[in-house]
Amino acid sequence: MKKIIILALLLCSLTGFTQIDSLNHKSSKKKNRFKVAGRVIKNSIITIPGDFGQMGQNISKDWKTTAIYTAGIIGLIAVDGYTTTFLHETIEPAIDYTLPDITIGKNNHMAWLSGEDAYISYPLIGLYAGSIIVNSEKGQRAAANAFKSMAYSFIISHIALKAVFGRNRPHRSLADNEAVNPPYTRDNWDFFNTKAIYGGSDHRGTAMPSLHATAYYAVAKVIQMEYDNYWIPYSFATFVFFANLEDHDHWVSDMLVGGLIGTIIGRSVVLNSRKHIEKDKNKLAIRKRSNKIEVKKQLIPQISSSMVGLQFVATF
Repeated sequence: MKKIIILALLLCSLTGFTQIDSLNHKSSKKKNRFKVAGRVIKNSIITIPGDFGQMGQNISKDWKTTAIYTAGIIGLIAVDGYTTTFLHETIEPAIDYTLPDITIGKNNHMAWLSGEDAYISYPLIGLYAGSIIVNSEKGQRAAANAFKSMAYSFIISHIALKAVFGRNRPHRSLADNEAVNPPYTRDNWDFFNTKAIYGGSDHRGTAMPSLHATAYYAVAKVIQMEYDNYWIPYSFATFVFFANLEDHDHWVSDMLVGGLIGTIIGRSVVLNSRKHIEKDKNKLAIRKRSNKIEVKKQLIPQISSSMVGLQFVATF
């Protein structure tokens, strides 16, 4: 019963957005439910190439800012020994909490549908389903963009960047002389450990960036931009992320870099989606103008030796 109540509250927290959106557009002409759903799905698919282009544009358009962030990341890595020790010894014991298990199904071990990840995935499923029920295109688009951001987070952070950086995870006791069991390390510069591209769970060479930080904050950025609200999505994502923090096994910089990458992913997905929507609106406006028959009327005086009058001319 407790699980059902928690799950219901989570679903209502985001489907509430769809009800507000529906009320705001109650006076507008009712659109066909299936056409709206089909349009959202179609746009989500055809914008995929543009999503990656927008990510590249966000990184490359301002090289000065990118260079500053890069220098900041290197600085964070340099002090990881101190910051991660502080995380392990001070922060983690102070905020040691777990979330009730809301996993649906006794044998459900599917990634992102069980454990803490369910607190991110289930509300998005509720948002999408609720948006279909109230016929909210905005809600469906927000959920679709959030799911795309989660998928991109897995591809970019977990599959690609972890293989490139190959950073080993931190030993739990960085400050003492306890023996270290590979693949864990005390060396914060322990990068480029050969690692095959692997989609599952592995501890060797998989520290940077944090997949959970990437995915959680990618989703938070999407919801923030779609509904113009910072507090709810970011507070919720942070609350879920810090549950069982010890289990993440990351250097501090791994988590911060993951959050930065997630922000770029979420922002890029929403911006590209908006560009496509605006492009479709412009095309529709042009089509309407071309289909509209305009009649121009003119009265032209006619004077000759045999008559005086007016000529009526209509152009289509």
